[in-house]
Amino acid sequence: MKKTKLGEFEELVLLTVAALQKDAYGVEIKRELEDRLKEKLSVGSIQSALKRMEEKGFLTSQFGEATQKRGGKRKRIYTTTSHAHKVLAEMKEIRAGLWSAMPKLAYELKLI
Repeated sequence: MKKTKLGEFEELVLLTVAALQKDAYGVEIKRELEDRLKEKLSVGSIQSALKRMEEKGFLTSQFGEATQKRGGKRKRIYTTTSHAHKVLAEMKEIRAGLWSAMPKLAYELKLI
């Protein structure tokens, strides 16, 4: 695995960006994470994670079109990179391997 690592929160944000695809912008990322985690998150924590991951090469971003609905403001839309896809696949494989190493617990938790 490459030396650039993801923290748990960064991994969740990155997975959310990958899932949302063309709708991966700040407010929608926050909404999706809050729905899945069943907790409130600050915009700042998400923006910080997005910025760090962009600096590490996991994400790219570009501004969308300005809309009247947003008062003329443009959304910053995030996209996962091929590096992110590789790292996410590695993380999934590592986690699956660890879960399969303890099948009784995984079965009891209904994860297998």
